Amino acid sequence: MATAKKPDPPDVLALVVDSNPTSRTLLVGQLRDYGATKVVQCNRVQDARNRLEHTVFDYVLCDQYFPGAQCSGQTLLDDLRRAQLLPFATVFFMVTSEATYATVAEAAESALDGFLLKPFTPLTLHERLTAARQRKVHLRPIFDAIEQEDFETAAHLCVEQFLARKPYWLYAARIGTELLLRLGQHDEARMLFEAVIKTRALPWAKLGVARAQIESGQTGRAITTLQGLVGEDPAFADAYDVLGRAQVEQGNFAQAIDTYRTASELTPDSLVRLQKLGMMSYYMGNQTTAAQVLARAAILGIDSKLFDYQSLVLLAFSYRAEKDSKGIDRCIADFGRILERKPDSHRIQRFARVVQTLHSIQRGQVAQAVNDVQAMSREIRDSGFDFEAACNLASLLAVLASTSIELEEGPHWIEAIGMRYANTRGLCELMANACMQHPPYADRVRVCLQRINKIAEEAMAHSLAGNPAAAIDALLVSGGQFLNTKLIDLSQQMLLRYTDRLPQAASLQVSVDQLRNQCGTAPVRAILGQESERQPGAVTLRTRSAAPRATSTASQDPTDT
Repeated sequence: MATAKKPDPPDVLALVVDSNPTSRTLLVGQLRDYGATKVVQCNRVQDARNRLEHTVFDYVLCDQYFPGAQCSGQTLLDDLRRAQLLPFATVFFMVTSEATYATVAEAAESALDGFLLKPFTPLTLHERLTAARQRKVHLRPIFDAIEQEDFETAAHLCVEQFLARKPYWLYAARIGTELLLRLGQHDEARMLFEAVIKTRALPWAKLGVARAQIESGQTGRAITTLQGLVGEDPAFADAYDVLGRAQVEQGNFAQAIDTYRTASELTPDSLVRLQKLGMMSYYMGNQTTAAQVLARAAILGIDSKLFDYQSLVLLAFSYRAEKDSKGIDRCIADFGRILERKPDSHRIQRFARVVQTLHSIQRGQVAQAVNDVQAMSREIRDSGFDFEAACNLASLLAVLASTSIELEEGPHWIEAIGMRYANTRGLCELMANACMQHPPYADRVRVCLQRINKIAEEAMAHSLAGNPAAAIDALLVSGGQFLNTKLIDLSQQMLLRYTDRLPQAASLQVSVDQLRNQCGTAPVRAILGQESERQPGAVTLRTRSAAPRATSTASQDPTDT
């Protein structure tokens, strides 16, 4: 009887991206020893991207630095993620001879599978690749659901993996908590974090409890949780990041700056923490410290994806307070280079306009500065005019007023900004401190918070008196007048509560939706700059549209081996 022929094992495809031919040869040999049946080599980032557009590789080993090239391995990884060209099935390792704090942080941002520090042995490479592959195999159903953006199913699978103590159950729990937070299921996320803590008292799980508390509006309880966590582990830098965020949201800026200072001292080369410290110093009125810290952040990583260009704006404001014209000139030059790379970014264009206006004020070009500010003020009611833009415009108006150029419309614009965004003590104090150069403007912003709270209280009185329709109408009128999301959200809550008692509920819902569209989609929270995609203590979840495994069409390329 003839013996059935065993099917051929599937090809294992690998890609090596390295500009050094000797290094490429070594990596190719090690991958062949590991079991790769075909290894493709590229010496340029652009070539690697072209390969990855047509072929799904099992393994990618990419060098971090390419001498004389503008692109890096990190650039490639970011580009692949944005273009959704890197499926979960691919194991992506960054290879480098230099692993600074900033480099490792950027890699974590991009959901990297691993980091290999040269020199490493073949055994090290084999162990790291095997561990990464095994984790992907065991968690594949979860990440297939994530790639399909079926987050409900993925979260359910994570909880199931955790409860059954299947392989990598603890990592599955960590992914599950991130999914639940993304879905807005804060209580469920907190319970899963607490279940992890009961199993193994891990700092990231305790930190997750605090994050869930913040997201559900329990900032005070989050601060208590975080203070206990840093008491147990004073070197846990991520905990200070979240604690500082909670303190900013509560408007406790003096405490927040101490927290950010501690985090920065624990990790002196952390670009994100330097920026938080510099921004907080600016809003606390310490312009000298702000200029020093933000300038160091710019030197350390202005080209890094972790650099927030709002830092450059506040650096320019700090230079202006210090009467450092050359410093402002450098900021203008920096934005010129940034805009060459990102000419279509409306946010960066807005930043550049703010700094250019500061430059005009510094040079005594009053007419030009006034024209610029008037143009910016016309955007106050635009959906894209976010809290960050509001603070920057308020700062410009205060700088103008402090130089005896108080525009007649200035108080009106400050009031419009305040009535739109003074929803909480944290938001109000950030805006007020942005006006520190002209205290009357800061006082006007603080009055706006009182007015918003009074409108909300009067609406609640209507509701308690048994007239929810009048309460919702009042909130919608004021919410539309000021584009205030707090009032609009409150009207939505009342509408959901009293829908059955309101025959006009459908038309009211249309009004709420229209106002929300006018307000824009940016969340209104008291944060410094833009929050990073990866939250402190979190893991990054990479999503992509499903794509079938492609077959290599370039097998005869001379770089194939």
